[in-house]
Amino acid sequence: MWWKKLIQIWKIKDLRNSILFVAAMLVIFRLAAHIPIPGINTQALKELFGSNQLLGIMNVLSGSGMENFSIMAMGVAPYITASIIFQLLIMIVPKLEELSKEGEAGRQKINQWTRMLTIPLAAMQAYGLIAILRQSAPNIFIDLGLWRLMMIIITATAGTVFLMWLGELISEKHIGNGISLIIFAGIVSSLPQSIQQTILVFDKTQLITLIIFAGIAVLTIVGVVIITEGQRNVPVSYARRVRGMKMYGGVNTHLPLRVNMAGVIPIIFAISIILFPPMIAQFFLSAKTQFLVVAAEKVIALFQNQIFYGISYFLLVFGFTYFYTEVVFKPDQIAENLQKQGGFIPGIRPGKNTEEYLSKTTHRIILAGALFLGVIAVLPLILQGFTGVATLAIGGTSLLIVVSVVIETFKQIESQLTMRDYEGL
Repeated sequence: MWWKKLIQIWKIKDLRNSILFVAAMLVIFRLAAHIPIPGINTQALKELFGSNQLLGIMNVLSGSGMENFSIMAMGVAPYITASIIFQLLIMIVPKLEELSKEGEAGRQKINQWTRMLTIPLAAMQAYGLIAILRQSAPNIFIDLGLWRLMMIIITATAGTVFLMWLGELISEKHIGNGISLIIFAGIVSSLPQSIQQTILVFDKTQLITLIIFAGIAVLTIVGVVIITEGQRNVPVSYARRVRGMKMYGGVNTHLPLRVNMAGVIPIIFAISIILFPPMIAQFFLSAKTQFLVVAAEKVIALFQNQIFYGISYFLLVFGFTYFYTEVVFKPDQIAENLQKQGGFIPGIRPGKNTEEYLSKTTHRIILAGALFLGVIAVLPLILQGFTGVATLAIGGTSLLIVVSVVIETFKQIESQLTMRDYEGL
């Protein structure tokens, strides 16, 4: 029973302390997210975020810190962008690839460079956000001079650095991914307000729309759980070996290959990338060259087109699922470890053949996971086209992130419980 599991978790002191620590960090994040930057018309800002789908999704990625332009307004989006850049560079630059294979020391160095890149990206994205808001609703900023503009950018950048630090502290406790949990906390905190607004504006004519949305939400939850839990067990046998007077091996087991190894990361990556071009285009709207102004207007208009946006979103989620799987799953290392330990896949030669078999098998099963994530990501957009309710697009993405993060967090807690049971703790 679930309550017995909770009692078991509570009895383990270090696990209980880790969960309480993570909860405290999330509370600190939510408190900081309610500290607004001075000189902002928060009422006009909320009205704008409620009517603009692009800004609504940006608000989701920031952990709901943008809608009141708090000190956490940029959220973890710049850190995610920096992570994407370095993961792409690792696959392109040989020296970075070698550094990533040097174990913990190499990973720490790459993480440090990622943090350093986050700072200028946060400053640039903060300026881009201000430009978008000023163009969308000029009355949001009160007396925005050069000095106030610099203070807003510096404050928002410092908020991102602080949030990045909180995320790393959470990840160190192995109770889920810190960045994902921060986004999760922002989404969950906005649910009461969303429910309240739905009740206040409820109309009998919207009943069918709400029923459809509820049905899609249930199907999304069920589908995410099935895909996240789905795996293919590749049989592995270990040959018998005699060492001295003892015999080792002779065991048949399996290697689990998950349908969705990337979890919620492809969704977060896709949102971060798809928001980048229109944000950059905002910089050129006030350019003196007419060509740049026209090009910027066309880019913004293109990404506001629902068909183009939906297709791009689907392809990015699909592509990032494969990309992130390639980053985290190393068939060459698994094949090498199996060979060293005397293990082999029945019917497959050890070494290179095993590596090729694992790679081919992974690509086939990941296809189902990538297609599912892509379809779930754009399904709310399709519903929006039929119902005309813009909040469905934001709700679908939020629901996908929430369910995936909950599953991932519970799995990490479960693994810690299993480890302690094995150690006899």
